[in-house]
Amino acid sequence: MKTVSLILILFLIFLTNRTVYSQDTFSICAIDTVTGEVGSAGASCVNDCTILTDVFPGWGIVHTQASWLSSNQNYARSLMLLRLDPQAIIDSLVAHDAQNNPTVRQYLIINKGNGTPKRAGYTGVNCLNYKNHILGPNYVIAGNILSGQPILDSMEARFLNTPGSLSDKLMAALQGAKVIGADTRCASWNTSSRSAFIRIAKPADTLGILYLNIKALNAPFGRDPIDSLQTLYNNWTLTGINSEGDISVNEYMLYQNFPNPFNPFTKINYILPAINKSSMDVKLKIYDVLGNELLTLINERQSPGNYTVNFDGKNFPSGIYIYRLEADGIIRSSRRMVLLK
Repeated sequence: MKTVSLILILFLIFLTNRTVYSQDTFSICAIDTVTGEVGSAGASCVNDCTILTDVFPGWGIVHTQASWLSSNQNYARSLMLLRLDPQAIIDSLVAHDAQNNPTVRQYLIINKGNGTPKRAGYTGVNCLNYKNHILGPNYVIAGNILSGQPILDSMEARFLNTPGSLSDKLMAALQGAKVIGADTRCASWNTSSRSAFIRIAKPADTLGILYLNIKALNAPFGRDPIDSLQTLYNNWTLTGINSEGDISVNEYMLYQNFPNPFNPFTKINYILPAINKSSMDVKLKIYDVLGNELLTLINERQSPGNYTVNFDGKNFPSGIYIYRLEADGIIRSSRRMVLLK
């Protein structure tokens, strides 16, 4: 009996020294070849998914996810500091997995190379389904324990079709994955995930201080952290202040429409907070999954308060749609809905 107890204690010590999480995640790493900015964004059904990402100003990004292990993350970081090629780093991570089980890991890596981005991805065969990664010319997208390939495809489409800065494109990519149960563990939570982040480094930044570094952590039931992150991001675009945590109740917010899926009518509810304005210019629009504007439901000045608008989808085909709230020219909140006829 004493022998069994000793083995159990040693096993627990082993786990303590080798932190591991069975983590399901969707994320993106990307580079702006014009500005030299490198950036990353992601979300997961854990309280803080920022552990998976390391940003190296002026060089690149590495993400380690799926059964995340601190030892592997540290090793990946050391290889990035040596400025090795992404594929060489992944090959070494696979060959030297801290638990000798690389088939349950997922890696995304991109760097600036010699002017042309170099990137690589790895999805272990024993990652939980649905899992996959996408390699683009200046981005890598990956996820595991997803509801399906459309999550990754939507992230890619939003990244490619959103104009603006690298941060705008990364934020849009996350919005592309904001579907209830995108990370399937969060389906019962009525959200896509539990935490989300976005980070951008300019070439002159240091490892510890990034140009953009915001995160929404430990979202409460029914509050999608990507919505909270969008609010933080909108505030950052106005103030330049990096922040983290949850958002106060006085935020601009679109509720999840109900029922969802719907056929053919649904109600959309939203809040305009009581801020230092008696009214604001409000727009509520419908988009397809590629970001094409289809319909304007609201375009008028409104006072702070709670609002409901009816949406008639009888003239639209079955599919996924996005509804977006803008106030005073700033995107405040976006959500997805499913029309099923």
